Amino acid sequence: MAEAETKQAAIETKLLVKVGEAISAISDAKHVDQVISAVHSVALLIFPLDPIGDKYGEKVSSSHVPSADEINDLSQTFYRGAAFPTFARVLLLDVASDWLSCFPVSVHKHLYDLFFLDGPVVEVVQVLVPFLHHVDKNAGVDANSVQTNVERLLILCLLENDGVLKITKEIGDYYQRDSSKNGNLKPLLSRVSQILTSIPDKARFKAPPLLSSHLYFKHITNQLRKVLDNEASCTDANITPIVLSFVGEIFSRICRRGLSDLLLSEVTPHVLAHVRRILNSKKGSVEIETFQLDPTPQIWSKAMEAVIDPYAVEKMAEQLLHQLYAEHASDVEAFWTIWTLFHRNVKHQASVRSIFVDKFLLWKVFPIRCLRWILQFSVLECPPVTNTLAKGDITQGLLETTQRIASVWSKGEFLQSVPLEQQAYITTALGLCLENMSREELDRTKDVMHNILQGVSCRLENPGDLVRKMASSIAFMFSKVIDPKNLLYLDDSFTGNAIDWESELQTAVGGVRSMENEAKTSASLTQVKDSSRGNKDRKSKDMANFVLADPDEIVDLATLNCGTESDGDDNASVSSDDSSVTSLEPYDLLDDDKDLGKQFTHLVDVVGALRKTNDADGVEKAIHVAEKLVRASPDELTHIAGDLVRILVQVRCSDITVEGDEDSAEEKRQRALIALLVTRPFESLEVLNSVLYSPNVDVSQRIMILDVMSEAARELASTRTLKPPKHQARGPLISNISDPQPWYLPSDASSTPWKKVEETGSFHLNWANRYERELQPKPGLTKKGKTRRWSLRSGDRDQDWSQNRFPLYAAAFMLPAMKEFDKKRHGVDLLGRDFVVLGKLVHMLGVCMQCASMHPEASALALSLLDMLQRREVCNHPEAYVRRAVLFAASSVLIALHPSYIVSALAEGNFELARALEWIRTWALQIADSDIDRDCYSMALSCLQLHAEMALQTSRALESTGGRSSSSMGPNISLPSGISKLTSIKLPSSNLH
Repeated sequence: MAEAETKQAAIETKLLVKVGEAISAISDAKHVDQVISAVHSVALLIFPLDPIGDKYGEKVSSSHVPSADEINDLSQTFYRGAAFPTFARVLLLDVASDWLSCFPVSVHKHLYDLFFLDGPVVEVVQVLVPFLHHVDKNAGVDANSVQTNVERLLILCLLENDGVLKITKEIGDYYQRDSSKNGNLKPLLSRVSQILTSIPDKARFKAPPLLSSHLYFKHITNQLRKVLDNEASCTDANITPIVLSFVGEIFSRICRRGLSDLLLSEVTPHVLAHVRRILNSKKGSVEIETFQLDPTPQIWSKAMEAVIDPYAVEKMAEQLLHQLYAEHASDVEAFWTIWTLFHRNVKHQASVRSIFVDKFLLWKVFPIRCLRWILQFSVLECPPVTNTLAKGDITQGLLETTQRIASVWSKGEFLQSVPLEQQAYITTALGLCLENMSREELDRTKDVMHNILQGVSCRLENPGDLVRKMASSIAFMFSKVIDPKNLLYLDDSFTGNAIDWESELQTAVGGVRSMENEAKTSASLTQVKDSSRGNKDRKSKDMANFVLADPDEIVDLATLNCGTESDGDDNASVSSDDSSVTSLEPYDLLDDDKDLGKQFTHLVDVVGALRKTNDADGVEKAIHVAEKLVRASPDELTHIAGDLVRILVQVRCSDITVEGDEDSAEEKRQRALIALLVTRPFESLEVLNSVLYSPNVDVSQRIMILDVMSEAARELASTRTLKPPKHQARGPLISNISDPQPWYLPSDASSTPWKKVEETGSFHLNWANRYERELQPKPGLTKKGKTRRWSLRSGDRDQDWSQNRFPLYAAAFMLPAMKEFDKKRHGVDLLGRDFVVLGKLVHMLGVCMQCASMHPEASALALSLLDMLQRREVCNHPEAYVRRAVLFAASSVLIALHPSYIVSALAEGNFELARALEWIRTWALQIADSDIDRDCYSMALSCLQLHAEMALQTSRALESTGGRSSSSMGPNISLPSGISKLTSIKLPSSNLH
């Protein structure tokens, strides 16, 4: 032993002396031949080279050429000692910077590169990589040449010559022979793996593409794959554990660099192809022993077991599922692929098992097929049969997982704090678990039945259609476990004895929320209800004939029933002439009472019929005719409006109609209430506001009241009173006309486009932009000019029409509803249990603000509404439904207020409105940054856009007022910090309407 150490020391001394001589010769060289001779003198000792001729000097030519055994000893000592790092530094800095470009191509390739390509890659990499990014510029070398040369050598060594594959061979050939050195192997290999995976980060921006992260790690991954294949094909049963540890270390570091998708995109197809070969070779079912005896699955599972970083394992497993989904793997193929890579990890590492049964089921969101694979592999723990979930003999994992999922799913906090996609995913997981349980197994679980009933109950109360569908799905599966012969259907869309989870909830799980019902729910906060819009065209003609009719006109009220009866039954339709009280046609006196029962000519009769709750037919007919009688506006309406509103609110349509016709009767009741609010607003609102928070009505009636108020506000805001020509009969005609133009443009009654008129003057005298356009002359009228101008200060006082009657009633709509909304009464808890009513209330107030846009009433009511919205219980409500309503209301305020009003408020020293608007901005930013609901996020961004547009217009208004407004504000009034934020936002352009 001592003799070997003495011999080793002598060899190292000889090498160091030779390296020192070569370095001195290189530093003193005046010609490139001298440099080549010095380098060649060292290469002769460690490489089997032929001596060079007289061209490079007699000294080198006469040098002693060692034997093959001596070269082997010298080479190992050279690379493992201090000689190689010392000489490599000179080669990489001095020679590469000053002389390498002068080397002949053959010398460059067969002499210079030989030191880095024929040596141990483990040692070469440790020397090369530090020069990628750290070159001492004060050393007098060309840093660019040095780094370019190092990049070239790394590409040759690691990528083109399979350097990583050589490293694994060197581990077995050079290091594992001496078992005493095994304790030093792991730190060394950890350092080498760290150096290998850091090369793309250290490479220059202009480095060759092969050193980019994508291409570099793709080559490295392919080499590691070859390493494992070689190990699997090796006949030696003693697989080198240190090699697998090295592979696992590099896998872990690749995942830590965020490239797990690249890693698994190379590994998954390779492993999946091998699994398919095994399955194709075994016709029929495959037993687990087949994969246990195959060397390839065993090598891959051991390599994955060597990945000790839980984060890396999680990312690799997650990407494996996505890659299998992209490869369209069947359930059987996916199971065996996951088993091949992770069965040892799940069996021996509790943290990895927790990833599959906890994180992948409760925290992550995968496609439904991936969810089935997770359950089959980690919960059911047996291979599937014909692409369906199969349950093995051991069911303890299934029971524990079902209990854990049901416990989470049942909590109300989970429903409020988790995105909809994840809720649908966990619902599917629970449903699939229940699908594989029996009644006896369910009885063995703890609290699962209670948790499921609790979760179904809280979801059925949610306004979201998709959330309610989740409840009905679990209720159906639960009933199937309890009593398969008596299934519980809470949703009409469910048919048969099974649920196709992928088609039912895949849109939400896949990240694209295209559920029609859910979209309709969220859209109700931003647009008019589809039901009222769908009926608007149908009823517009009738409304034009009966709304605010000429008081001098004689109307036969009995004829109002004809249209209603014909709508309900064509066979029972009777013309107005036949059914008129003035008709002389004979009829059967026995049917007199029946005929009279069909006719309602006075609202008093309607009220009387509605109060007779035991006469279902009379109540239904009274509801059918109520709207038309109200819109006829008889004299009795003023006195009876309040009683009619109250009785319509209290009517239960489900009690008076046959099954299936409830929606039709409910729609007619709401239309009658809308007609009452439009024709007699004050009398109707007095009753509705007193009933809204009454303990005598339930949640559905409160929601109906708020919906009716919203629709009535829209109708009042869109009605137009048209002046008839002088030769026609006197009296206004009211009709519903939807105006597609935004608030700051006039209604488009001509094909000629509007153009903005640029003019100077005081902003307060003309606070709105003025527009002009060419008009075609009307028949029979004298053409007075080529253009007509539109602005708020029109010189023509005799308008052709007037629109938006709502501002007159805005305060009556909004203030009583906002008063004491937060007070908890008997049966009323808007800030708690009745959050749906709170959302509807806030939405109704937002609709009212939009309907009062650009009117003084909007400015007066905006502060009261914003004070309500700023309440923490409202703006930070745990239910996303309420937050969406608040965002809609805040956006409505921004639309309703004109910038001139903000300027006027600032000029008067009133900063309350500006502070409230600044709150909208900060709160919307908070929602956009942290809210889990996707609709809240998008609505918050829209709200911020509106706020930015408002700030831009306000800043322009302040600039247009110039010194006059600033002088009127006085020297003692200073703007708060919030105002500067409000008016400092500048946008280059905007398309907002």
